[in-house]
Amino acid sequence: MPFKFHRNGRHHIPRQKFRVTNWRDYEAALRSRGSLTIWFTAEAIADWRAQPRATPGGQRHYSDLAIETALTLRAVFGLALRQTEGLIGSIMQLLEIDLPVPDHTTLSRRAGGLKVLQKPRVSSDPLHLIIDSTGLKLRGAGEWLFEKHGTTKRRAWRKLHIGIDADTGEIVASDLTDKDVDDASHIGPMLDQLSLAPTSFIGDGAYDRSAVRELLARRNPDMSVLVPPCKGAVAGSDAMSLPSQRDRHILEIDERGRMHWQKACGYNRRSKVEASIGRYKRVIGDALKSRADDRRKTEVAIAVKALNRMRELGQAQFVRLA
Repeated sequence: MPFKFHRNGRHHIPRQKFRVTNWRDYEAALRSRGSLTIWFTAEAIADWRAQPRATPGGQRHYSDLAIETALTLRAVFGLALRQTEGLIGSIMQLLEIDLPVPDHTTLSRRAGGLKVLQKPRVSSDPLHLIIDSTGLKLRGAGEWLFEKHGTTKRRAWRKLHIGIDADTGEIVASDLTDKDVDDASHIGPMLDQLSLAPTSFIGDGAYDRSAVRELLARRNPDMSVLVPPCKGAVAGSDAMSLPSQRDRHILEIDERGRMHWQKACGYNRRSKVEASIGRYKRVIGDALKSRADDRRKTEVAIAVKALNRMRELGQAQFVRLA
């Protein structure tokens, strides 16, 4: 490993240890996530077929509810479209429900532009928003071939933006963009998905932009913004008389150091959105299955909706050990 001879001279931060306090309930929630107990309500059966339309063109056989249900099972159980078609057919047969089963071609075609309605936010408390982004792979050589041959040919990916509620861990905003889209430039579309302005905002150094601060101030002038200033940042000329939030952060970092600033202001809570990204990649996967961008957006929206549903079943409560 590099610099292994200087290991004893480096500063080591001990790893924090936590204990789960509701392990019995959390274990039951984990089992419920993999349960195949599926039922169809009378409303779902009635809305399974698409309503006839009077506009020109062919009639649809399946409603958006039917397509979204099938694509949700595909995302949760990691199936291909043909296997999803077989799963839906077997469920209909076991439940003795006389409903048509959408084929894999219909699922692929209808996924493009499908409107996935996210459930409203569960909590009515003030929203403390944490935003981050990650990459989702599209195609190309696997990690082993990339490590062996050292080539980046045909390796492509998209950027997933996620915003969570710091108190509950619920994903309240998400979007899929091209890999070249800057995080700071996409803060507006993320805030447009919220029904109310956040009380506080936490992001990494990529959001240390004047445009982001102006946009957040227009949404809520009293919003607390926790974004680490870039290295070598200098406070404004009126930092001593009328300091801004960023000026106060810079002065505290210069006086006591960046680590003390993170603990004092609560910036360490940003790890919660990193945990949500890790949960997405463990449960859903780190690659996109669809081949068109509009279908990829639908795939991500359905995955986020499924993760929020899993969180409602139960989540772990941690206590930090001394």
